Parts: sequence; structure tokens; C-alpha cells
Amino acid sequence: MIIHNIKVYPSKVYLPKKKQLAWKLAEIASDNAKLNKLSIDMAINRIIDNASVAIASLNRKSVIASREMAMKHPRKNGSTIFGINSNELFDSEWATWTNGTAVRELDFHDTFLAADYSHPGDNIPALLAVAQQKNKSGIDLLKGIITAYEVQVNLVKGICLHKHKVDHIAHLGPSVAAGIGTMLKLNTEIIYQSIQQALHTTVSTRQSRKGEISSWKAFAPAHAGKLAIEAVDRAMRGEGAPSPIYEGEDSVIARILDGKKANYKVPLPKIKEPKRAILETYTKEYSAEYQAQAIIDIAKKLNRKIRNLKNIKKIDIFTSHHTHYVIGTGANDPQKMDPNASRETLDHSIMYIFAVALEDADWHHVKSYSKSRAKRKSTIKIWRNIKTHEDKKWTKKYHDPNPRKKCFGAKVIVTMKNGKKYIEQLDRADAHPYGLRPFKREDYIKKFQTLTNDIIDEKESKRFLKLVQNLKKLKPGKLKDLNIVIKKNKIKRNTKEGIF
Repeated sequence: MIIHNIKVYPSKVYLPKKKQLAWKLAEIASDNAKLNKLSIDMAINRIIDNASVAIASLNRKSVIASREMAMKHPRKNGSTIFGINSNELFDSEWATWTNGTAVRELDFHDTFLAADYSHPGDNIPALLAVAQQKNKSGIDLLKGIITAYEVQVNLVKGICLHKHKVDHIAHLGPSVAAGIGTMLKLNTEIIYQSIQQALHTTVSTRQSRKGEISSWKAFAPAHAGKLAIEAVDRAMRGEGAPSPIYEGEDSVIARILDGKKANYKVPLPKIKEPKRAILETYTKEYSAEYQAQAIIDIAKKLNRKIRNLKNIKKIDIFTSHHTHYVIGTGANDPQKMDPNASRETLDHSIMYIFAVALEDADWHHVKSYSKSRAKRKSTIKIWRNIKTHEDKKWTKKYHDPNPRKKCFGAKVIVTMKNGKKYIEQLDRADAHPYGLRPFKREDYIKKFQTLTNDIIDEKESKRFLKLVQNLKKLKPGKLKDLNIVIKKNKIKRNTKEGIF
């Protein structure tokens, strides 16, 4: 790996193209490096994971709306939409729009946390849609996914968006563009322009994840993927982009992030070095914010220790800066303590999540968020007696550059009315790659089977799982078979009239 120092340059100082971050990203996207076998296996795991959560969310409100919009854009030799017959094809950017929304809706796929946040699996819907429309092979798709993960993970390591309240999809636009560039075998210049355009058009604020969180949280990554596809299309037709998009005097860094005195360090593999960043990412066992994964495991363990939850006086959770200020009481969001809050808000409330997991010794992607569950009196009592605290030790472990030492856990102290205390702590979720029982291929398959049960039939389930595990050998034009079809009478519709 090479550490690249990224800073702002005044317009009067000429910064050669080859010294710009966007060019360096484009270089690794166009280098045709040898594929790492473990990276290939993990990419297949993530395709299975995405399909699991997408099918489980097909009849949720935001996904229905996005699907109705996408289906107004049919295209011969286009891309498939999850749930819809594979003979019906649509424009790739619109297939990305709805499939990306379906993948993101439940907040239940993979994550990578470092200087910033990310859900790298958000890259896959756009890449799959373009691969289908352009008749690429299975190995082409895998190369694109592995590049997209490499770019996003390393941007997340080097550049913090959250500090400036910029939504993390600003790293997703460039990674999708880079992944498409690899997959389509585009030259470095075209990928460079695509990355710059994609970044320029995908910068938005974090209000989408603050206060009353709406369904836009699910739409946002799909929107970034859609915009990235359009950016690549323009660049392929010879159009340029605002440049240098990272280092310029009025660039994203200068005007939106750390400013003219910024100095970021972004790690990237050497040219031709196999891309392995996907191996540093991790999926979710539970449908909740990633920082909640270990805390749900803690709650389940405490459930077995505490005989009478009614006698709890208070609960203190000591954790990292990010966890405390984003999904803890440090966010100062009253909505995070409100039983009438949206599902999107509740999955960003560590207080709610811990209270439910402590009572139920379990977590379910639907039942745990139901209105009746959120309004249970015993839950509300526990919920409102929980307080989170930043502990600098946990913050330091959260930012440890060594993936084997990086932690996303907490220390929980439950104080009973009689003064007795129960203490439990966990560095990382049990399902984390370095946790107690890391997710393996069989776990991804089990997750898929669990989430798609009663939605797709066993024959369709077996067909998809067999095909995706043989992805390396899938020939050009066969990627449309990666779609999953369900019966028409199980697909809900939104009959409200829109523009399309």
C-alpha cells in the first residue's frame, strides 16, 4: 500500500493530473491487477447478502415507490429488477435506483467504519445493473465489485465526511464510477473524469440521518449509484468534469470538508497489487446500525444474567465517539427516545435497540421495530433510563488502523435498584471477521434462506444460490440470471400517480 498525501492547491499552482487523487483512484481501477481468491469469495458472499436483504424488503413502502418509478423506464437488453420477471428489462440507472433502495432499506447488509462510515455493498446494485445491460461476464462483475470496495474502503480510511456533516454517499459515487470503469475495461482518463463527476454530483448533507430519519436514508445510496452511472456515460462520450475535484481551490475538500489547510492521508494499493480491501469489511447479523451489533450481543448475554429487568435503575453504555454522538444520547435527538419514531430513526437509537434486545434476548428485522414493540411500557422504562458516554479508550480502539485490533463495541454497566451492578463488555460483534463466530459462506446462505423464506420458493432459492456461487464461470450475457423472481401476487403496488 502507498499512503498518498492529499491537500488543497490554489488555482495559480498547477497540479499535474497524475498527482491528483481522482487520477490515482482511476489508475488502480484500470490496472487489471490479478484477482485475490479470498476477495472473489467475499464478493460472492456480498452478492448473496445483498439479495437476502433486498428480497426481504420488496414490499416496504420506499422500495415499492422506487420500483414503480423504475418500471416506467423499460429498455430492450437492459437490466433486471428484483422480484420482477427477468424477461422484463429496464434502463440500468433505474434498475439501480430500485434495487439499490431495496438493498439499503433494512440497514442489514455490510459495513466498513474508519475515519468515516460506509456500506460498501451499496456499490453492487449499480455494478450488476450495468453489467447486465452491457452483457459482461461473471468475472467482469467480480473485478468491478472488488475495485469499488477498494476505492470506497480506502477513501473511508483517509477522508472523514461526518465531521462536516456530509453524508457518506460522497465516497460511494467515486467508488461506483471506479468499479464500472474496471468492469467495462475503460481507460484511466475516462475513469478519472467519471470519478470527478460522480463525486461532484453526490455530495449531500447528513440531515438524511439526523432528527426524524425518513425513507431517504434508503434512497440515498441508490441515488448515488444512479448518478455515478450517468457520470460514466458522459465521460465515455468525451465529456470532462470539474477538476481537480479533491484538491482544487473551490473543490469538495476546500469548500465543504477540512478547507484550504486540509491534509488527508489516503492509502491505496500499488499499481498491479491485488485488491484486498473487501476483506476488511463486515456484514450484519442484526438489522441495525453496525455499532449496535456488539451491543445487541451484550444485551443478549445480560438477559441471561439479570433475573428481574423491572428492578433496573439505570444503564450506562461507555463506547466510542462515533457511537455516542451518532446513535447514542450524545446525538441530542429527542426522536431517538420517541416510541412513535420511524423505523429508520429507531435503528439509529442505541438506547432503543439495547432495551429491546435486553428484554427479548433476540433481534428481528421486522418484529423488533413494530409500533407495538416500540410502545411497550416495560421497554420504554428501560429505554429512557439508558445513557451513553464517550470513552476515549473505545474511540482509540475504533480508529485503530490494524483491522485485527479495530473495535466497535462497548462496556455496559447495568445498575439495579438495590445497588448491584452487572457489567459486560465486548470489543466487536460475534459475527465480525475477528469476532467469536465470524460469518462464513454457510452463514450468508442461512441469512438468505431465512430472509427470503415464504417470499420465494425453494426451487428459485436453490437456483440462485447455485448460480451465484459459480459466478466466476458465468459467461457474457448470463448475468440477468442473477435476478430473483417472485410471484406477481406477492408484489405490492403503489397506485399513486407520479410524473413518470
